[in-house]
Amino acid sequence: MSQINFIDTTLRDGQQSLWALNMKTEMMLPALKQMDEAGFEAMEFFVPIVQLKKMIRDLNENPWEWLRQGAAVARKTPLRLHAGYKGGLGKVPESVKKLMVQKVIDQGISCARISNPWNDFVELREEVDELKRMGMDSVVNIIYSVSPRHTDDYFVKRARAAAKLKPYRLCFKDVGGLLTPERVRELLPKIQAVIGDIVLELHVHCNNGLAPLNVIEAVKLGITHVHTAVPPLASGSSNPSIFNTASNLRALGHDTLVSEELLRPVEEHFTTIAKRHGFAIGTPFEYDESLYSHQVPGGMISNLEYQLAKVGMSGHLEATLEEAARVRADFGYPIMVTPLSQFIGTQAAINVMTGGRYEQVTDECIYYALGQFGKEATEVMDPDVKDKILSRNRAKELASKEFPELTLPEVRRKYGESLTDEELILRAFIDEQAVEVARQSRPSSEGGLSSRQPIVELVGSLSRLKDRGFVSVQKGGDFSLVMSKSPQA
Repeated sequence: MSQINFIDTTLRDGQQSLWALNMKTEMMLPALKQMDEAGFEAMEFFVPIVQLKKMIRDLNENPWEWLRQGAAVARKTPLRLHAGYKGGLGKVPESVKKLMVQKVIDQGISCARISNPWNDFVELREEVDELKRMGMDSVVNIIYSVSPRHTDDYFVKRARAAAKLKPYRLCFKDVGGLLTPERVRELLPKIQAVIGDIVLELHVHCNNGLAPLNVIEAVKLGITHVHTAVPPLASGSSNPSIFNTASNLRALGHDTLVSEELLRPVEEHFTTIAKRHGFAIGTPFEYDESLYSHQVPGGMISNLEYQLAKVGMSGHLEATLEEAARVRADFGYPIMVTPLSQFIGTQAAINVMTGGRYEQVTDECIYYALGQFGKEATEVMDPDVKDKILSRNRAKELASKEFPELTLPEVRRKYGESLTDEELILRAFIDEQAVEVARQSRPSSEGGLSSRQPIVELVGSLSRLKDRGFVSVQKGGDFSLVMSKSPQA
């Protein structure tokens, strides 16, 4: 039987799927030390494509502290970047995007899992090669989807093209939770046959309730690298639970290279935080056939519901999901992955709100029809829908817009020579206020013990205080602490 390696997604996909990236640095750090000891092969950790703006605007935190402090804690297990410098990052000069990746590399992170939303691996070659030159290995996603276009032949051709990039690894990614055990048995051997000896990782979501079974089928076919998350940030629309997955694979005779005992306090820690802040606790979903129609990712559904409620259209979620299926067909069945899934879902909501299909459209949908989010879009869109979108004046205006590729010196002259690299990135991606938020944000406190803290936080804080000479531990009949000096000293 095989040795199974686990890549943890708790701090990236787990919290992105279930907590909308609302985890603060101080919530993450106490658990990270324990996770670092648990035996994961790697941990996905930083997703600047959305985390920069999220942490600045919603959490009032400096996202660079998340990166810096996390990299300092994780000493045994390699951390991973999610996404590179292309796609989904807005109209920001590529020089700034590459600087962002360089700042991640500077913290010792040397592996990124990257995608092209169209599985266009000719388009992705430049990024793979450039990341390698910068010192970053790439795990390249082959993204699974279901539509008349996404046949076995489609995936075999795309997998062969992905292998030609000679990446560090490939990853079969089921972002929508659409796989079934039957499709795993049918499709995975065909992909394995054309990628040679490149290691293939498996990344599946639990939206249809079948992900734990899909993992078992994939391992039976020879997969030895599986993505999982620690509850409560597993299941639901997230990735399978490490506890359930490891237990199942051990029952089948496999060697699971992770210590679940070390992860139980992590589960307790995040469960306490979820209850305290009203965050979701991932629970297994029942099978839902309608998922195969609209394919809207689980993390997006709750956001659509919230946005509809804001405009007084509560109760229209089902109609929006049905419309999303029609919009996706009109748009040529794009894979429902960032940023394309957001375009589809938003346009579907607008169609329902206005009562007319494409009477109003977003700028992103116009850019989509113009081919700026993948040239393939212009080839597969319904021609009548494309003409309706591009016939309006706004489309002509956007088509004429130019976004010059400024060099870093030019960007610095535009935004301010005195900005640090990190501040320059925030200024280019967000706005001037983001720089001020980052400057005023302080690193998470290392002290402040409280009886309300989860046990992992308590032990972590105690260890740091002891290392810095703030406390000593006296042995006796009862556990006791003696403050040797004030933590504020």
